[in-house]
Amino acid sequence: MAETVLTNTGLDSFLDGTAECRDPVFVRAAEAVLGLLALRGADRGSGVPEPTPGLVRQLLVEDLPIFVYAPPGTLDAYPAVLARLAARFDGGRGERIGAVVREAAADFERAMTDPGNLTWHRWYASLLRTCGADLADPDDVRRRLAALDGAPLPAGVHRADLMGRTALADVLLAEALARAYVRDAEEPPAVGPLLTDHAVATGIGQVAAALQDRWTAAGLAEQLSGPYARFAPGPEAFPHLVLADALLDEHLDHYGDVAVPVPPPPAIEPGPVPVEEDADTLITLVEELTEEEFEPYGGEAPHLLYVVYRRGCSADSVVRKAAEYEDRAVDPALEDLPVPVPAEAAGPYIVPPLPELVRLLGSAGLTEADRAALEGPARELAAVLDRLAATGLVFRTGDAFGLTPRGAGVVRYLLGVRGIAAPDAEEVRSWAAADVVAGAAGWPGCVAARVLADRLHARGDTVEAWSELLAALGTVHAGGSDAAATRGLFAVLDTASAPPEALRAALRDPVIGAYAHQALQARGEPSDLIQVRTSARALFVLDALPAKKGPLESRRTAFDTAAAAWPGGSAALLTAMAAADRHETERVLGPLGLMP
Repeated sequence: MAETVLTNTGLDSFLDGTAECRDPVFVRAAEAVLGLLALRGADRGSGVPEPTPGLVRQLLVEDLPIFVYAPPGTLDAYPAVLARLAARFDGGRGERIGAVVREAAADFERAMTDPGNLTWHRWYASLLRTCGADLADPDDVRRRLAALDGAPLPAGVHRADLMGRTALADVLLAEALARAYVRDAEEPPAVGPLLTDHAVATGIGQVAAALQDRWTAAGLAEQLSGPYARFAPGPEAFPHLVLADALLDEHLDHYGDVAVPVPPPPAIEPGPVPVEEDADTLITLVEELTEEEFEPYGGEAPHLLYVVYRRGCSADSVVRKAAEYEDRAVDPALEDLPVPVPAEAAGPYIVPPLPELVRLLGSAGLTEADRAALEGPARELAAVLDRLAATGLVFRTGDAFGLTPRGAGVVRYLLGVRGIAAPDAEEVRSWAAADVVAGAAGWPGCVAARVLADRLHARGDTVEAWSELLAALGTVHAGGSDAAATRGLFAVLDTASAPPEALRAALRDPVIGAYAHQALQARGEPSDLIQVRTSARALFVLDALPAKKGPLESRRTAFDTAAAAWPGGSAALLTAMAAADRHETERVLGPLGLMP
């Protein structure tokens, strides 16, 4: 029992005389609440842990959701324990704690029921209870566990998720126990220590296991570390997490935040083996490729897997990627363009002929000598890709390479186990327009075009669907550094098929009104320029300036030409641009010394 492991928590005193003292749900909640508050350093001078707002919030949204299994219908017991505990203290403590509990109520319930917070112990406790087990009886727990061979996982949760959360819980609980013991040793409390010397002598791990048993199911920790260890595998059973970590590094280098989503693949297919086995096969090969014989590109396998997935799994070019590695100029506008995949493999790798090379790299000055210089690097890169293709997760056909639908599923799994937002196409279709636009602003244009069109088609290309999307283009990231990229999504939309009513309704939009006007004119539809606001017209001019490449002189010439036709001239145009999007105005016109 936890109360014999954590001593002097004041449990008996707290329960004495309460109407709930015979309610096993309330008693169980009280044991966990008092024990965790004491472990976290709550003052026990009065005989029971004294709750503070900070400790209470940590308990509700961090500790209980990772350490304690609460059966459905019993969550209310934990706030009730806190309320009764706080009421024992004077000075408005009860009111302050009650306010924190109310504020954290939604987060507490969400965290306790979130599959992402499950550990092996919490998950199996829930399964055992569903099977009718008495969670306080270790013999019944053992018998029921034996009948769970091949137990299912929660929907959308992988074994690696449960393993990772369990490992985290183990570390956090061991740290809390060690700190509590040291704290009591340095400043012995009048009510006595939380942990006896005998308990600590048996090992912090033993103490933690005893607490896990009381807070989830009796005897479960011993079973999951012994005869049923296969039910709760540890990190050693997931070698592919090394590759997941490498992909996490790639994502953070590119986006800086795991919450920023990668685009969905057009198709994901399951393989003949579980996705974890495919991932293990992939990491084995990735590690082999780091051997010297595969230099210089063997170590680039994680990068190649990530960048192709980030392209929405559209095919890339071997020679174009080799040119990037060799620091040869590649037109940024061409980097993300998909590459046609030949119908059949052409055998050994051959660098595309010069006209195709010019098209892929975007440089008209390329010569046969340049093509010959790229032949060696491209062949070496193709050899790495061919080794990856042997798994069935990657393909290389001619100069095109990418992920197979099965490979897309494996990379998506690897991204997901490290918490990276990696939705599939169906999930993205269900997103609100603002969320789709926010994600698509950071995706390659061809991918964003596919995803946005898919969302519109799923909603029947109605006026309402288009209006929602156009409104999001004008509001998402408005005023921020990504505002220009968001407006740029208008260019990837097939406005020729848009309902004219939606485009006309967007004319008054202060951000994309001029874009809507231009789209209507291109279709031969009537459009009233008077409805377009000054800010939208200024942004349209700003976005049309040659800002990404070319000499500054051409940018200045383009600005002067636009300013000559702007009411009030260059000063008025600059003011309007800066008011509408200062970030982009500084980026584009700052190098010219043109800022209001």
